[in-house]
Amino acid sequence: MFRLHEQLAQDCFELGTFPLCRLLLMNDSNYPWFILVPQRQGVSEIYQLSVADQQQLLRESSHLAKILAEVFAADKLNVAALGNVVPQLHVHHVVRYHGDAAWPAPVWGKVPMHPYTDAGVALVLERLRGALQEGFVFTGQPVDE
Repeated sequence: MFRLHEQLAQDCFELGTFPLCRLLLMNDSNYPWFILVPQRQGVSEIYQLSVADQQQLLRESSHLAKILAEVFAADKLNVAALGNVVPQLHVHHVVRYHGDAAWPAPVWGKVPMHPYTDAGVALVLERLRGALQEGFVFTGQPVDE
């Protein structure tokens, strides 16, 4: 039975699911920052996934990266699976801009987190709603429904 790590649940909003991964939004409006979490219990490294799941993770991550780069007009996209604090396998997708609060350094610990407002989360959902379609199911709060 899959359970989302408590730190991810505390720090993020759940937006929806792909066939393998849950998609989360980090509650830091300094950057459009998304996290894919494969829904497999007890996995901390990509190599621990089955070959089929590794391939699916790559498909979902690549699809998400392309959508984020387009929808948010990214200058750069940072994609990383660190797991130093949260051992559950999760892959960060952070949209970066040349003028963002941490540029060109990594986002971790550079500036204080700036939580989203309800309207900010709704705006992110609205921007993604038309772009994430194939194989994605939104579970976050609907926008204007």
